[in-house]
Amino acid sequence: MCCIHCPGRRLAITHFPLKLVSRRMVAPTVAHLSFLRDDGLPLDYIPGQFIQVHFAYADGSAARRSYSLATIHDHALGPGDLVDIAVSYVAGGAATALFEGLPIGGTVDASGPFGRFCLLPNDANRRYLLIGTGTGITPYRAMLPLLASLIESRGIEVVLLQGARTPEELLYGDEFRAFANAHPAFRFIPCFSRELPASDSPQAHADVRHGYVQNILAEIAPDPASDIAYLCGNPNMVDACFEALKEHGLPIPQIRREKYVSNK
Repeated sequence: MCCIHCPGRRLAITHFPLKLVSRRMVAPTVAHLSFLRDDGLPLDYIPGQFIQVHFAYADGSAARRSYSLATIHDHALGPGDLVDIAVSYVAGGAATALFEGLPIGGTVDASGPFGRFCLLPNDANRRYLLIGTGTGITPYRAMLPLLASLIESRGIEVVLLQGARTPEELLYGDEFRAFANAHPAFRFIPCFSRELPASDSPQAHADVRHGYVQNILAEIAPDPASDIAYLCGNPNMVDACFEALKEHGLPIPQIRREKYVSNK
């Protein structure tokens, strides 16, 4: 994962142990893993940041992988608070072998938090456009409490465009739909490139779209006078949306990007 044009603050680098407490599949090849920080210290993070997990390849050389925090929280994580990440399983991947083989109660070495892909306190926009694919949706899950507060305090609107190939691959879709139902100023638009949900499925509703997220942008009418956009996920999607948003007139400082690159 690499971060481009992500304004915000930089925090000190800290290593700490994470103990696995639960594992569940949220898509056919994506696991939601919940950890506890195992040294009794808090994790001072800002929603949108990521941690790095450190391990060794079979030949003993050092390896690390970056994972955005998916934890839904509006404050620093204390000793009893879960540290959530979403991990894509890749056939033959070293990180996949690490996490698949990690028993409940097992620990990994982590560092961070890192990154500037965060909502900024001095933003004065009327609307956020949040666009993500794959595990690139996880920063937005972490931002939900802060978005709820901003909807209440500043009267902002939010549009979340989430891309997936099929309904089974829509990460945290039920949670985003529930949040949208509870907050009318939050619009959730799932975009399926291959297969739409069945008409009698809970995922079938008026805002479901067929196609790629970049093809839906015109429908939500990006406005340079009121919008700040966040792009996270597949590099091709990020680049396509970046160009489309510029064509709609959004200045580059109003387009904040983070690209996810799959590593074995």
